Formats: sequence, C-alpha cells, structure tokens
Amino acid sequence: MDVWDIFPKRSLIMSIAFAVAMLMSCKNDIEVISSLTNIDNWPSQTIVNLETIYTDSAKIQLIVKSKLVETYNQEEDSYLEFPKGLEVFFYDKNEMVESQLSAKYAIYHKADQLWEAKDSVVVINANDEILNTEQLFWDENKKLIYTSKFVSITTTNEIIYGEGMEANENFTNWKIMKPRGTFYLDHE
Repeated sequence: MDVWDIFPKRSLIMSIAFAVAMLMSCKNDIEVISSLTNIDNWPSQTIVNLETIYTDSAKIQLIVKSKLVETYNQEEDSYLEFPKGLEVFFYDKNEMVESQLSAKYAIYHKADQLWEAKDSVVVINANDEILNTEQLFWDENKKLIYTSKFVSITTTNEIIYGEGMEANENFTNWKIMKPRGTFYLDHE
C-alpha cells in the first residue's frame, strides 16, 4: 500500500498549509510569552503577611500591614506593590493610633517617597472623621495626603462631598478643593 493511498494529496497540501499558517501566526504569541517569562518583569522579592513597624528614637511612628508585597528593583523606578491591599496605622508622640488608612491596592515609589492607594480607600483620624475615595496619594517628603478624585468626608455632624482634597498626613487638618454638597446628620 502506498502512502498516497492513505493520505490523499489534497489533505497533505492542506496540512502543510495549516502548519505554515500556524508557525507564521505564532510570532505575536512568542513575543507575549517572552515578555511574560522575562525575569526583569518578576518581583525581586515577595513578602506574604507583612507587618512592619517604623520607629524613630524607639517610638512607633507607623505600622504597615499587607497580605502580599512585591518588590521591583528596576533602574528607572524601584517600587513596592501591594496587590492585595494594605493597612497603615499612624501613631502620635504618645504612641497612640492617630489615624489609619486602608485600600485594596497600593504602590510605593521608593525614589520619590510617594505612596498611591487605590480602590476603596478609607482614612480615619483621631476625631473619627472618615475619608472615602478611590485614589489617594501620600507624599512622605511633604507630609501631605491628596487626591483629585471624588471624595466624601464624614464627620460627627455631616457628610461633605467634593472633588479633590488635601490634608496633613495624619488627616487632622483637611480641605476639600471643590465642595459639591453637605448632608447634615440627625443624631436623635
């Protein structure tokens, strides 16, 4: 029996054409695979269940907690990524919690000492005032937190809505840039 009897010429030509087409179409897939498997895109360090305490003169300044932290040491921008969110507790000079921040995602740019928190960002200060926003920046050098996004701030008597906000890093002195409305709370 001849091979040409088992596989007709037409099937063979179609199979060869299909194989050539598959090889030619793999160029983009190979580039994608190369970028995903490139070791430069991997974190240089991964930390699970982080709890770190920052002190000054043996006094607690802040505590950072996160379920996952990935460190990327790239030439142009070294950063820490918190893909599962974080909690930060700020302490006063008496080592009492002065304010706290939580978010579902955060990134810290080491060179600029700039934090960016995203997704369900909540800040609570010692006066029980609550800031809610979707994005918040914390500039360690300027000791300032700010956003240009929509914010709501709940105090004991009111809820204030607006666009943009600036505050000191412990969120005790804040200002909404473009207030949009205030709702007064009835405490009966």
